[in-house]
Amino acid sequence: MTTVGTPRSASREAPERGVPQADLAPTTPLWAGLVAVYRAQLSRTRVSRVPLLFVAVFQSVGIMILMRGVVDTGSDSAREAVVAGSSVLVVAFVALNLLAQHFGALRAANALDYYMTLPVRPAAVVLGMAAAYASFTLPGTIATAVTGALMFQLPLANLWALLLVVPLSGAALAGVGAVFGLLAPRQELATLLGQLGMSAALLLGVIPADRMPRVIELGRDLLPSSYGVDAFIATYGTPDWTAFATNLAVCAGVGVAMLTLATWAFRRTSRG
Repeated sequence: MTTVGTPRSASREAPERGVPQADLAPTTPLWAGLVAVYRAQLSRTRVSRVPLLFVAVFQSVGIMILMRGVVDTGSDSAREAVVAGSSVLVVAFVALNLLAQHFGALRAANALDYYMTLPVRPAAVVLGMAAAYASFTLPGTIATAVTGALMFQLPLANLWALLLVVPLSGAALAGVGAVFGLLAPRQELATLLGQLGMSAALLLGVIPADRMPRVIELGRDLLPSSYGVDAFIATYGTPDWTAFATNLAVCAGVGVAMLTLATWAFRRTSRG
């Protein structure tokens, strides 16, 4: 009885003879994938963008009105801290709080597996989502800063600095929000961490650093948004561009570190 062996070349074919297996699509380059995810996220948030910005700006302007009645308006440091802290709070509300909730919801719904099936690098997914959430806060941040400057009699000359403060502080805060959402074991905990992070940005951002107890001041140094606040404060009065650049460099470094950690968490969560 003769046994017919399977030709070695047949192992490269699909179960049906003569039908070769289709090759998987090559992975999209990082930049191209990032742009694709960024555009998709902007389209998804287009409907909710205006209400979200309204809530963020209304919240920040309300805090400035409240602080207007309790701070020493004769103190330059107090006025600058209130306006700068309230402006960066708009970024924290969206980039940290809402992104933490978004990633937490995706994880709870097992929707992260969908992104793993796309020919897009995990880093592009994380960076694209973070950039989308951080970038559309710029109009609200500018509106808050202008309102605060008029309310507290601060100069408007260096508002262009927000073009650097928003993306760099937004990258740091979005990285923290993504880590919260991806590593929190439950969606409710991701929401709680996002809320706590935004509350810390509020409480530690609008109070001048020189008026805080030393222990709280050390906690402020661990908060990424505080460096964006200090960078914006450095543009008032006689601008200190060295302090401006140094604080933004810290924001950039924290952003790189946290977004790298978020990319690792994305891979870990999707494959887990």
